[in-house]
Order: sequence, then structure tokens, then C-alpha cells
Amino acid sequence: MSVVKSPLSDADLKVVGEALQGALVDAVDLSLVAKQVHWNVVGPRFRSIHLQLDEVVTTARQHSDVMAERASALGVTPDGRAGTVASSTAIKNVPTGWIKDDEAVRIMVDALVTVVGRMRERIEATDKPDPVTQDLLIGLTADLEKHAWMFQAESRQADNP
Repeated sequence: MSVVKSPLSDADLKVVGEALQGALVDAVDLSLVAKQVHWNVVGPRFRSIHLQLDEVVTTARQHSDVMAERASALGVTPDGRAGTVASSTAIKNVPTGWIKDDEAVRIMVDALVTVVGRMRERIEATDKPDPVTQDLLIGLTADLEKHAWMFQAESRQADNP
């Protein structure tokens, strides 16, 4: 039983609740992955990548709060506990130890592409049941796609796209 009465039908609330919970998990894990890489990146591009990683962390943390609060507003209890995130994430584990700058970029591109793919599925799933949630997912996805573009540009040479 929920303490908040949802304006959505039970069927729509199930779809939307799952989308929001998945988005929350992905955003929390993305922030953790980016921070882990941030602490361990080394190499000639250290500073630019280090700062770029903080931008991803900020984005992921802001959006995780938005997703959790949207779930709560609809009567769905968000779950961002470490165990839940660990068991639900699709992002690959970050290796231990120092991470060369080119490897850091690859890790982040992989993580961002994975999360964006899952977000796009959620955008599609929430189209009819809740356009408000869909709009929040679109905003998150747009921000993540921008980060993915920037990391991909970081690893390309102008003469070798």
C-alpha cells in the first residue's frame, strides 16, 4: 500500500515505476563509476578527463534525485541502496588500480552508451502511460548523450574519425 495516491492506473504505475527505478539505478551507478574513474585516472589528459568526469557525476546525481522524487510523487518507493544498485546495474565493473586516460575514456563511453540505450527503452515504455515521466527521462537521456559525445570526441583524432 502506498501513502501517496497515484493519478495513474495500476497497470500504468507498474510500467512507470519500473522505468523510474531502472533510471534511478542507472544514474546512481553511473555516478559511482564516474567518480571511481575520476579518482584513478592518470595520463597526459588527466586534467581534462578528471574535470569531465565530475560533470558526469553532477549530472547523474541531479537526475537520480529527480527520478527518485518522481517515483515518490507517484506513490512508488525508490530504492537506491547499494545492494539494489549492484544487483540491477548493466554497467560493467571498473577495474581496480590506476586507469590510463585512454582507458578511462573507453570505460565512460561504454557506460554512457549502455545507460543511454536503457533510457531510450524507458522513454518508449513511458510514452502512453506517463508523458511527465517520459519528459524527465528524455531530459536525462539528452544530458547523457551530450556526455557520451564529449567523451567520444576526446578519443578521436580529426584525421582518424
